[in-house]
Amino acid sequence: MAKKKSKQLKVTYVRSAIGYNKHQSKILEALGLRKLNTTKIFPDNDCIRGSLFKVKHLVKVEEID
Repeated sequence: MAKKKSKQLKVTYVRSAIGYNKHQSKILEALGLRKLNTTKIFPDNDCIRGSLFKVKHLVKVEEID
């Protein structure tokens, strides 16, 4: 039986967190986004989407099949 391929999210850190709440910079650090213009790929689940919702003004998110 074929394995079901799960969706993924491609997240790019595009705007600095300086001047924003410290919790938002902690969320970015927890996601592994430490420098501007870095990109990481995450599984598409509720935990990741919740974290990205808090910093949606600082990152660019694309869905990957």
